[in-house]
Amino acid sequence: MQMHSGDVDGQQVQNFADTQGNVEKYQLAQFLNMNASEIFIGENSLEGSVQDNGFSTQNEEFDFLLDLNGDIIHPADSEVYVPLCYKKDGSAKSGDMMTVHGVPLMVAGFLRDSAMNADIAGSKRFLVSENDFRDLKSFGSMEYLIEFRLKDQTEFPAFQADYFAAGLPANGPPVISRPLLTLMNAITDGMMIAVLIMISILVIIVAILCIRLTLLAKVEEDYREIGVLKAVGLRSKDIAKLYSAKYGAIAGSLCILGFLLSFPFSVPLTENMRMYMGDSGRGVAAPFIGILGASIIFLAVIWYVKAVLRQFRKIPAAQAVRYGAPIEKSKAAKGFRFSENRLLSPNVFLGLKDVFSRRKLYVTMFAVLVIASFLLIVPQNIYHTISARSFMTYMGIGESDLSVHFSQTQTDDVSSAAEDLIAALEADENVERYTVLSGMVFSMPKEDGRMERLRVDLGDHNAFPVMYSLGGAPAADTEIALSSLNAEELGKTLGDELTLIVDGEEKHMTVCGIYSDITGAGKTAKASFETRDGDLMRVIIPVELRDRASTVETASRYQSEFPFAAVAAADEYVRQTFGGTLDAIRKASYASFAVAVLLTILVTLLFMKMLVAKDRYSIAVLKSMGFTNGDIRRQYMTRSVIVTALGIVAGIILADTLGEAVGGILISSFGATRFNLVVNQWFAYLFSPLLIGGCVMIATVLGVSDIRRLKISEYIKEA
Repeated sequence: MQMHSGDVDGQQVQNFADTQGNVEKYQLAQFLNMNASEIFIGENSLEGSVQDNGFSTQNEEFDFLLDLNGDIIHPADSEVYVPLCYKKDGSAKSGDMMTVHGVPLMVAGFLRDSAMNADIAGSKRFLVSENDFRDLKSFGSMEYLIEFRLKDQTEFPAFQADYFAAGLPANGPPVISRPLLTLMNAITDGMMIAVLIMISILVIIVAILCIRLTLLAKVEEDYREIGVLKAVGLRSKDIAKLYSAKYGAIAGSLCILGFLLSFPFSVPLTENMRMYMGDSGRGVAAPFIGILGASIIFLAVIWYVKAVLRQFRKIPAAQAVRYGAPIEKSKAAKGFRFSENRLLSPNVFLGLKDVFSRRKLYVTMFAVLVIASFLLIVPQNIYHTISARSFMTYMGIGESDLSVHFSQTQTDDVSSAAEDLIAALEADENVERYTVLSGMVFSMPKEDGRMERLRVDLGDHNAFPVMYSLGGAPAADTEIALSSLNAEELGKTLGDELTLIVDGEEKHMTVCGIYSDITGAGKTAKASFETRDGDLMRVIIPVELRDRASTVETASRYQSEFPFAAVAAADEYVRQTFGGTLDAIRKASYASFAVAVLLTILVTLLFMKMLVAKDRYSIAVLKSMGFTNGDIRRQYMTRSVIVTALGIVAGIILADTLGEAVGGILISSFGATRFNLVVNQWFAYLFSPLLIGGCVMIATVLGVSDIRRLKISEYIKEA
């Protein structure tokens, strides 16, 4: 899809499509740009919208606008179908009255738009009837969507080159391809899915550890009974089958329960996908896929249970009947002699000594706490990063207080409009600094003789720098920085050269930097040279204010004075552009939070119960020496505190290193190549440790509650 502002010779484009054997279908659609301040829904206008809002009629060949049932919409006169983003943010609801330059329209429903659904798309189509479209034509500026459906999508680069070589209309944003549309539509929920997959993988690891802990604890408790069964003639294999049947029944019932619970829990997680994408059409197959997944989990659990139960072969019947579970032998930790202890209380010293003398035993609990810390911190940091104002630097825009942008679709004379805005900024005492970036399109000859077009933002790129993955901003007029997607497509890196046609002559440019850009189809460039007759497409003016507290008020004032421009506070710009993504990541972070808390409590409880079962002899000895139940509980609390502290520290380090890599992989799907997580410090370094620590302490108290019921006479036996 090529968006074009200006006149179009439809026959010329049709002739080109007819000569291209790879074209399956072609259509020329109209998009009537309208100033957002002139669109009123009820009493409220869309003045604060950063989207390019326009009106269209239903397409005839493809790229149909659909209702929420997936049907092609054919609006009646005086009806309008509104983009889903305005339903989601509460700006519109069915039955509302919309007025556009005094023309009344009733909101009849909402539409799905494959090309402009996503918040990041930047443009939104309102659907009206042919008659209403004609009534509105005189109030807006016309833009054309030149769309082709290809038979072989892999030939898209060659087709695009032929299109430009034919000199066809291309006065607009970079070409939008089908893969890019797919990415833009999938990225919001795709990030949530990616985070949930990460959570699932970590939960599977913890689940395996939990199964092992549960079995070992149960074997410790049943050691004497196992010995009796062996003594009466049951083989180890038969005893293992008894346990396998028991845990198989538990696993089977819980897999069924999990499968059933997946239906209500999937509703909030897929709500956004269903609204924007509709039903997948595979509703019948979904339950069968779920059953298959639950069956795989069940079989994996049974296999792992059998693997753990192989240790029954090593249990001697006579010793098990007489003494019960064997006393665990541990290596003494160097430097931990009770007689040499002068600093710590006896209970703290014994707890500390046990952790270091039985390090392997505590690895499981340590690993779970590391994973829990990771699950708490990383999704929250990803959300905090995307919602932070500094995230603008990954959007190809420098960090600023206000963002002002407009294009030739909003005003007939972009240069004159820019001069008026600059004059207003110069006279505003609250403006600390600003810079003007002029977006122009230049022809770019390639080595094979074909001609392509490159959109370049001209101006001072050091005033509000973006995030560069390689190199830096252009300084000389022969330097150019490329977005990562452009650099990849053109096969360019630092130091490489490319040629632009500037003022009718070839201008040789050197690539000085590669930066992240997730807007404008991700295909932009930055340079600082001057031109006399460049094709001015858009103007972006980042502004820094002296009084940041007045940002919203200032944005509203400029929006009222210059209705053709989209003026937004930085925070609002990010919210409108990535609102859906933020909501999806927030849901994933809530799920991660709940999982981390539940895992911490569950595993700590299991671990402590297993530990008490293993230490029954040691506990009996301590009681016989005069240690009270409270003393022994304090020893176990000391063990928990030590392991928890080490686990939290390791988890934070892992979240700051591996977590940043994971976040980078997710954000790179936007087109960002260099990525740094913005850490939510109070959450990561204060709230998370306190939460995990509190969960561990509660679980430890519950887990060691059996200590008071242990009798000395039952567990001290002669050797």
